[in-house]
Amino acid sequence: MTLDEILASLFPQGHDVATDQGVVRGTGSLRSGGRMLVIGVSDRKAIGIDEAIRLSAEVMGSLENGRGPILVVVDSDSQRMSKRDELLGLNEYLSHLAKTLLYADLHDRPTIGLLYGHTAAGAFLASAMATRVLVGLPGAEPVVMDLPSMSKVTKLSIDVLKDKAKSTPVFAPGLQNMVEMGAIQVLWNDATPLSEQLESLLTSLPGPADRRDELGRQHGGRLKAADIAERVHDLALQRS
Repeated sequence: MTLDEILASLFPQGHDVATDQGVVRGTGSLRSGGRMLVIGVSDRKAIGIDEAIRLSAEVMGSLENGRGPILVVVDSDSQRMSKRDELLGLNEYLSHLAKTLLYADLHDRPTIGLLYGHTAAGAFLASAMATRVLVGLPGAEPVVMDLPSMSKVTKLSIDVLKDKAKSTPVFAPGLQNMVEMGAIQVLWNDATPLSEQLESLLTSLPGPADRRDELGRQHGGRLKAADIAERVHDLALQRS
């Protein structure tokens, strides 16, 4: 689905969402009443400092002037790895974007990510993964790290990584692997109205506590993360 088709299906009552150089901003009318802030990235735009600060400003501004849930639509490249962006502190800008979404979610503005295209690396973490619930649409292409980059970091050959990816979702790109790891909590059906699926999700949103590690354990994609997190938490409480 294109972004225009997605927005029309999500908000049959109307919306004023527009795209400016890959940055998505606006609001949509919910079937149950009220409006939903919509931000995000389209057209496989890389997120640099300019995009990150614009999106952050939209979130923070909405805390002062609005209410209701926030939808983050994502079809991005990775973060923009230019010399300019890196020298100006791209990591801090991406961190700031993630923090604004987390802050909003903790202050009665539940956040939902909608991954409908590509995304990768820091851009993935700072946008889609910073939301309370991440939804995937058929055809989405999430990649935490592509195999050539992973090969450079791990010093393992691409052939070895491809073989590991067959049985270990952590090594593999793709929508279903992200579901198995617990990163994507919900898959929507693009053959039925998205507005109905959105309303259903809004009425059954989990609390803001991040339990993606537990989902990963349940789905068989991350068997150790939840146990380790629980042990670290227990040890921290003992020492305090």
